[in-house]
Amino acid sequence: MTLVAGIDSSTQSVKVVVRQAGTGALARFGQAPHPDGTEVDPAAWWDALGAAIGIAGGLDDVAAVAVGGQQHGMVALDAAGEVIRPALLWNDTRSAAAAEDLIDELGDGDRAAGAAAWASAVGTVPVASLTITKLRWLRDAEPEHAARVAALALPHDWLTWKLSGGTDVEELTTDRSDASGTGYFDASADGGAGAYRPDLLARALGRDDVVLPRVLAPAERAGTAEGASSPAVLGPGAGDNAAAALALGLGPGDVALSVGTSGVVSAVVDHPVADPTGLVAGFADATGRYLPLAVTLNASQVLDRVAGLLGVDHGGLAELALAASPGAGGLVCVPYLAGERTPNKPLATGAFHGLTLGNATRENLARAAFEGVLCSLADGLDAVRTQGLDVASIQLVGGAARSRALTAIAPTVLGRPVVVPQPSEFVADGAARQAAWVLAGGEAPPEWTASRSRTYEAAQAPEVRERYARARELTVERS
Repeated sequence: MTLVAGIDSSTQSVKVVVRQAGTGALARFGQAPHPDGTEVDPAAWWDALGAAIGIAGGLDDVAAVAVGGQQHGMVALDAAGEVIRPALLWNDTRSAAAAEDLIDELGDGDRAAGAAAWASAVGTVPVASLTITKLRWLRDAEPEHAARVAALALPHDWLTWKLSGGTDVEELTTDRSDASGTGYFDASADGGAGAYRPDLLARALGRDDVVLPRVLAPAERAGTAEGASSPAVLGPGAGDNAAAALALGLGPGDVALSVGTSGVVSAVVDHPVADPTGLVAGFADATGRYLPLAVTLNASQVLDRVAGLLGVDHGGLAELALAASPGAGGLVCVPYLAGERTPNKPLATGAFHGLTLGNATRENLARAAFEGVLCSLADGLDAVRTQGLDVASIQLVGGAARSRALTAIAPTVLGRPVVVPQPSEFVADGAARQAAWVLAGGEAPPEWTASRSRTYEAAQAPEVRERYARARELTVERS
């Protein structure tokens, strides 16, 4: 029996799945936490990965490994391969002003022209999440660190390199999906193979004489993992959303709504997407196609906070929410607790609107929290649909998809049925499927046994989104 391993190095933790290469059947699993915060020393990821691998029984009997990772994180390395400063993560918004400056500069002061130029160049309009904005921030805020940068990597690039025993930054590798989230890589260039844009990198960092990871083909080998008795082949890895899409087997018309730390609406298409409004990011997927997506900064963490305020666990929060009627008695939650990316309001704050003596109940507060998160995702889905996507099905995944309230309320907000696959670690599963693909070769990843799923249906409550649309325009910026 041939085994492969998939790694999900996410914001909150690292997870390792070991699966059978031929069927995808789970053999074992390990997990370890990551530190909190929006900047993290990558050494913490490496330590956590070692712990998770140990819990998962090691890699000695594993034939191939691939890493799926949180996107956009800036890992800056010096010439010796040492980390220069803690990595700025996707949810660090200190580079919001840098994003605005980059847009204005490319448009010679015309913001709309600049946004269109960025979308045409790399498929995305800069927001604080993207790596390129963090490089501009580094140039301006920490010039002494910027001057030392000899190589740049993303979290999954760095971990793949570390697994290979890498010490030479020239040996860094990545894939199209993760590279497409940097802001200095055009996934549609060279017939879809993609190419870096050193001119845009120089615009951000002030120079382009840095090593960037070699971009591998979807099933190309990145080397071998060191330290095991029989070194495992390393796959190219992928960004977390692309890895999840690979695990779900998304096809044309299939949409995934992932409700984790962030909320993500994604779909696989055959053509590149360039949205000058910036609401949809035109990323690449892990198979050679494209993965337009809209990302919200606020998802399960909103539910975490509201559960804490109400003094209940997640099961209790779901029970309260389901005891309230659709619309929460007119109470509306705008869930911008961490600022927001879709829409691009990095300094926005969250709020509950419409509180009255009649609707100020624990049940309505809980219901409004779920409806606010889902309305935010529905806005993202609308944005993706404007790019020509015909939605055939919606799959609801992520940690919060385990909530019976989220699955029950989703159809009332989205206005259509949702399919909820059997809970799994989809990012790690997608990485494992890629590892199996690297072993087997061929034009497509191996077919794995599909997991069971359940479809949820309910009558739409259009007033929920109507009230939300009015309330979201009342946001107040943090001081």
